[in-house]
This record gives sequence, structure tokens and C-alpha cells, in this order.
Amino acid sequence: MKNFLKLLMLFFPFLLLTSCFDILDKVNVKADGTGEYTIILNASKSKTRLASISKMETINGKKVPKKAEIESKINEAARIFKGTPGISNVKTSMDFDNYIIKLSCNFKKIENINAGLEQLKAKNILGKMIPTQIYSQNLEKKSLTRNKVNTFKADYDKLGKADKEIFNNARYTSVMQFENTVKSQTNSAYLLAPNKKAVKLEADILDLIFQKKQLQNTILFQ
Repeated sequence: MKNFLKLLMLFFPFLLLTSCFDILDKVNVKADGTGEYTIILNASKSKTRLASISKMETINGKKVPKKAEIESKINEAARIFKGTPGISNVKTSMDFDNYIIKLSCNFKKIENINAGLEQLKAKNILGKMIPTQIYSQNLEKKSLTRNKVNTFKADYDKLGKADKEIFNNARYTSVMQFENTVKSQTNSAYLLAPNKKAVKLEADILDLIFQKKQLQNTILFQ
């Protein structure tokens, strides 16, 4: 789980300070395979607590990251993404009043996101065990797959009580939007939009850690 925390802390070092946060992972894919990727952390529910903690030096034996450190890490991730072939229009926004952080980019093909994550791993920003081959698409077969990722239960079990509490109320949402109409999908936990051009999965992060819900899904288009 330490490596999983590194993934979260790529954008959000203050996640260690609160258990009440939401992560939105969103892709918008056009018919030609190009699209936009966005990841957002919203810790506004904990903004009063975070504002108080930000004035401290340490909490639960961990150093409290300062605004400049958070900005530096996010900007470093943005620079790496900008240097990844196929990725363009990288944007970041940081609202330190409401503790909402966003990173977005455009891609020529969805596998470019995988390559960007590989670059982050190569620069030691991501832990070695973090999955990077998250998405794959076959335009010929009219399919898009969110690949299976490893469980982190064994690492979670090794955490102390205070660190486990980080995840108690944490939520994760995956939204995939398409220009094409969805014909079928393999994971019924993803809700299909009425217009059949988007799927959505909402889960407690603990449910993902314990694999009560699965992220993998193969979507076929008409």
C-alpha cells in the first residue's frame, strides 16, 4: 500500500492528512481513438481540518507537506506528461482554499496515458508495483478495455491503524465517455448512461483494495 499511496500522492500529498476525499478518474474518447484524460482530487469536505493541519509540522509521525511542495510535485508530473509522445494540452489547477486539484491532458490514443504513467515510474515518482497499463483500445474491433489491476490488500494489512484510517471514507469514481454508442460491457458494476455513450463506476477505495468491486471492463461499441 505504500506504493499505492505513492500513486495517490503523485498529485495529492495531503491525502495522508485526511480520510474524507474523492477521486474522479475520467476519460472522454472520440470515434478515432483520440480524447481527453482528467484526474481530480476533491478534499473539500475536509478543508477545515486540512487548513488547520497545514499549519503543523508533523501529524501521526509524518511531515505535513507545504503548498510549495504540493505545487512542485504536480508541476513535475505535468512536465513529464508534456514530454510523453501523443500527449498534449497538459493542464493543472490547484485550489488550496477548497483543496481541489486537477490534472488533464489530451491524447492521440488512450495507450498514451499508459506511456505517461510509465514515464512517471521511470522518474521514480510512481512506485514500482503501480500498474501503468491501465487502458487499451482496438479501433478495428470497436473495443476499449480498462485492464485488471493488482490488489493491494497485503500491503494494506501491514499498515498501522492511523494509516488505515486514511481510506475509511475515501471514494473513487471512474467515468468513461464515448462518441460511439456502447453495445455491451463485461462489468455490470459500471452504470450505462441512458444515451449509451458513457459508463460510470463509483466505489469506496476500500472496496477496490479488498476487490469487492473490480475496475476491469471491456466495452464493445456499435
